[in-house]
Amino acid sequence: MSDVLGPHDAALKRLQLLHPKKIDLSLGRVERLCAALGHPERHLPPVIHVAGTNGKGSTIAFLRAITEAAGLHVHVFTSPHLVRFAERIRLAGTLITDEALADVLAEVERVNAGESITFFEITTAAALYAFSKTPADLVIVEVGLGGRYDSTNVLPTPRIAVIAPVDYDHKEFLGDDLAGIAREKAGILKPGGMAVVARQRDEAREAIEAEGERVGAKLNWMCQDFDAHAQAGGMVWQDATRLFDLPAPSLFGPHQVENAGLAIAAALALGDPRINEAAIAKGLTSVVWPARMQRLTGGPLGALAAARGSDLWLDGGHNPHGARAAAESLRVLSARDGRPFTVILGLLANKDARGVLEAFKDLKPRLILTAF
Repeated sequence: MSDVLGPHDAALKRLQLLHPKKIDLSLGRVERLCAALGHPERHLPPVIHVAGTNGKGSTIAFLRAITEAAGLHVHVFTSPHLVRFAERIRLAGTLITDEALADVLAEVERVNAGESITFFEITTAAALYAFSKTPADLVIVEVGLGGRYDSTNVLPTPRIAVIAPVDYDHKEFLGDDLAGIAREKAGILKPGGMAVVARQRDEAREAIEAEGERVGAKLNWMCQDFDAHAQAGGMVWQDATRLFDLPAPSLFGPHQVENAGLAIAAALALGDPRINEAAIAKGLTSVVWPARMQRLTGGPLGALAAARGSDLWLDGGHNPHGARAAAESLRVLSARDGRPFTVILGLLANKDARGVLEAFKDLKPRLILTAF
């Protein structure tokens, strides 16, 4: 990766200055820009739209791996990025090039003509515009924040909506009422649409059910209409008519079996005969999603850990629900070989530090707190 700043870097910096607030949930500005761009959101292949608090990225990674294993060409929009902005946009299976990104950003910036718009809104429009100009079989789009007023909800009725587990996060924007948060996430449900929904806490489930009934969406529930569980070193997925005996997902942690199960249900709901048990198995074992209980073996830190007989794991969880998933993964690792472990933790000031630390309390790890 080059250290030289390109035209897209300058454009990204300019786009960050177009609206005084980093987050300002609304659809009006992105609807205006999409209309000026010729409504790219209306000229896309079938769409899978994914909302939820945690597990969205992993579920999308599984979905992409499964559908690509089936031979589909897949556009993907995710956020935020881990290292560089281009990670957010995949065109027909390949990360967008710096040149293509620069061209797309230049066009949306030109069409926006200096109007007020948030960085996420204008980059969402840029992704949709890029998708509309490149042939593909499927589009997978991750909600940025919430659902109902997230800029990705400019999309018309998706082929499949997915709601990953709903929990507390971004309380300054979504509040601290779990049912209210779930209603906002369920705002991606559209009249006559189909959705697959992860296992939810009771308050969240009731709110999602009510929203689905209100808009007339068909909901398929994990634990009711389909399910997945670990078994004999692999996993089993089943619904009313099918039972698949599958390999374990390559993403580590008990929670990834549930994310994989949700992705399998969404992929099968597309009704494409190419998405069969063999493609699902290949996708589960080939999936890659960095910074989700990722074991680091390369680089100077990986080498240092190996020299000391240690393993080094990286996880980007930043709320209590994510911390509980990471803690459960550490519990599995600890039971496997009994080695002690250290948690090195850094959090932004707006995160629920008490809730995150509570997740690790019973494990009694050595704890190192650090700043960014």
